Order: sequence, then structure tokens, then C-alpha cells
Amino acid sequence: MKKKYQNAFLAFGIVVLALMVSQLDFVQVHDGLARTGYWFLAVVALWGLLYVLNTAAWYVIIRSSGRVGVGFGWLYRVSVSGFALNYATPGGLMGGEPYRIMSLAPVIGTARASSSVILYVMTHIFSHFWFWLLSVVLFLLTRPVNALAAAVLAASGAFCLAGLWFFIVGYRRGVAMRALRLAARLPLVRGRVVRFVWRHRSQLHTIDSQVAALHGQNRRTLVLAVCLEVLCRVLSAAEIYFVLLVAMPHVSYATCVLMLAFTSLFANMLFFMPLQLGGREGGFVMSAVGLGLTAGQGIFVALIVRLRELVWTGLGLMLIKVGRSGGRQGV
Repeated sequence: MKKKYQNAFLAFGIVVLALMVSQLDFVQVHDGLARTGYWFLAVVALWGLLYVLNTAAWYVIIRSSGRVGVGFGWLYRVSVSGFALNYATPGGLMGGEPYRIMSLAPVIGTARASSSVILYVMTHIFSHFWFWLLSVVLFLLTRPVNALAAAVLAASGAFCLAGLWFFIVGYRRGVAMRALRLAARLPLVRGRVVRFVWRHRSQLHTIDSQVAALHGQNRRTLVLAVCLEVLCRVLSAAEIYFVLLVAMPHVSYATCVLMLAFTSLFANMLFFMPLQLGGREGGFVMSAVGLGLTAGQGIFVALIVRLRELVWTGLGLMLIKVGRSGGRQGV
């Protein structure tokens, strides 16, 4: 990636990160960190391992289409920086995915880099739907179900099944053109989307054909990538578990998984907000109360999770300037 683009991504991320930090209540932050103690370090370290799983899923997708051309360590840095830019960007994928493509394109080509990133993003989102659906089953197995809970679970299950169907079709036929056709129906962006599709229709068809080819020829790779991402979702509930241990030594891991599932579903509905500001906190409070915890415990978890996100966003932005601009050839 050219230095000017690298510096632009870094500058943008720093500005947004500074804005997010300025919104914190530092007295509350100090009290939260003092209360959490060394568990906060465990939470930060946990995400260093979870990003290994994310990177592994992307790595096997790249490998399935030919020679990788990059080292795992370099890809890990790009992956962490991509997630950092996504955290800091309104609309999420507007920051991290262009950065990943621009970083990888000089090594394996623009078309292959674009298709691998799109396929990874599809896999990442696809795994969320599986995680939410599995959490519906977990709730049925571990919690009493009244009429209201049954209605919410039914709606959530239907939503997850619809999402899974959409992505399964996208894997088979490609998703770039399908997604843009849907976007072209939105009044505010219709003209821009149509012009973009017209200018880049050849590249979009190429990307869709590569995504469909990867699905058809390497289904075991796709299954492995999805399993890695779902495992990452399940293990990330350990973050909530570590935090709640401070106040509730007997908290169950199943409760933490359900809390994460509801909160992530609620927060992803507010994808247009930087760092999902407000949505994540509201999701934690509602999920805590719904699972028999207190609103204060939900706020406490939300604060520590927000601080962890800020730490890893800062680290990810720093990694933009660390290491070589290209991957190691011939891997």
C-alpha cells in the first residue's frame, strides 16, 4: 500500500479514536479499572488470541484460491488494523475492508484480494447468524420460556434462518452484485450505486465469479473458516465471564454466551454508529436485566468491553505503521 494511503487511514483512525476517548467519564473509567484489577489484562490478552482465529479464517480463504504470498504474522497485523478501522468507522465495513484490500492487492492482485476479503466478510457475518441461532437453542435448553420469551425467540430464529439463507445463496452465486442491487433501491443512494455498478460491472462480476468458484471448489475450506469464526464468537464470551467474576463468582458461562448474543444482535442493528456507541451499552443493560442480573452489572460489563475496544483500536492503528508494507512472498 502506498504511504499516503497508509497515513490517511492512520490519521482518520486517530481522529475518531480521540473523539471516542473524549466521550468517556474518566472517573467511571478509573473506578471500573480499579474494580476489575488484573482481569482487565486478561480481557485484553484474550482478544489477542481471538484475533488469531479471525486471521486464521482469512488465511485459509486466501490459501484456498492459490499461493498465499503473505506470512501469517503480517496478515495478523493487517487483520487487527482492519478491525480497528471498522470499530472507528460509521458503517463499519467502510474503513477496514478497503484497508485490507489495498494492503493485500500488491501481493496477490486486486481481484483476488477483493474476493478473499469479501468472502471473509461474508464468512464473518455468516458466523454471527450461526452464533445467534445456536444461542436461541441454548436459551431453550437452559432458561424457562414464557410467552414473551417464546415470541422473541421465534422472531430471532426466523431472522437468523433468513440471514443464513441469504448468505448461502450469496456463496453459490456471489454477493457483490446482489448487495448493490438491493442498495440501488434505497432512495438516498440509488443514483450513486447505479453509477458505481455501471463503471465497475466487469470487476464486480469477476469478484462474484471468484467467490462462487471458491465456494464450489473448496467447501471444506469454507466450513473450516466458518467454524473458526463461530468458535471465536463462543470464546469471546469469556470476556464477559472474566468481568462478571469480579461481582458474581458463580456466574455461568452459558449466561455470558446469551448476554453476548443478545448484545451483539442489538448492537449490529446500529451498525452505522462509530464503535456502536450507545447501542452496545444499551444491549448489555437489557440483556443483563433479561437474564436475571442487575442493570448495574450490565453497565459495568459494557464499560470494560468499551475500554478493551479502545485499547485494541489504538493497537490496531499503531500496527498500520508497523512492519513492511507488503507480505512475505512465496509462502
